Amino acid sequence: MALLKVLLLLGLGVSVNSDVSLQKRIIGGHNCDDTERLYHVRLVMTNGPISTICAGSLIHPQWILTTADCYELEPRTNVAMFKVHPRATEVYIQQIRQRPVLYTDDSRKHNIILLKLQTPVTNVPLAPLPDCSNRPKIGDTVQLAGEGETTTGPNNRRLRTGRIPAHLQCVDMKVVQVSQSRSFGYIFRAEEPNKDACNGESGGAVVFNGKIYGVISLDSSHYACKKPVSIMDVCEYIGWIKKTIGDK
Repeated sequence: MALLKVLLLLGLGVSVNSDVSLQKRIIGGHNCDDTERLYHVRLVMTNGPISTICAGSLIHPQWILTTADCYELEPRTNVAMFKVHPRATEVYIQQIRQRPVLYTDDSRKHNIILLKLQTPVTNVPLAPLPDCSNRPKIGDTVQLAGEGETTTGPNNRRLRTGRIPAHLQCVDMKVVQVSQSRSFGYIFRAEEPNKDACNGESGGAVVFNGKIYGVISLDSSHYACKKPVSIMDVCEYIGWIKKTIGDK
């Protein structure tokens, strides 16, 4: 019952009001088009009265692509919510019971995972995987999206609590760094003045030419708009992804 109450609350989509900031988050963003990103998944990790929001993308009727930050083992309960964009009258909810499939390289865990659903989702469009022969280059524009905080604190300090905005937020950024190897995996980076992703956006799809080329992987900065957004480079993992989900 407690979990149900939390999910109902999250589904209300009430924006946070703040007296200390007028900035919007995703910072500098706008409402995503209602005909796009229908594959967006809201991931909720609940432990007692505390819930954490993340994002993911349905890339197969039984598989969600997201970051490792967006799943935690027991005692947390992990739930996937579909049809949250555009906001539907009835949101479809499914608890994730299977452990995630992790990508590892030389015993190093990368910040990208695949979550398997117990029951296939057949009434939600799937996210298109990338054409890795045409990857984003420096200067190209990519689109990020998420349901994180809609305000910041004093001096652009990131907020960690609040309610989900009434509409999925999108923001365009330019690629400033192509794929690089870091301790948590292969990333590229994007930025735009006075624009940023925030807590709650981890795992969200980064789109280029209508396809998913990246997954948002937030750094631990306490302040917004200070550095480019780190993005897991899906093309570096495309072989693993297709093998795992059975896509030839």
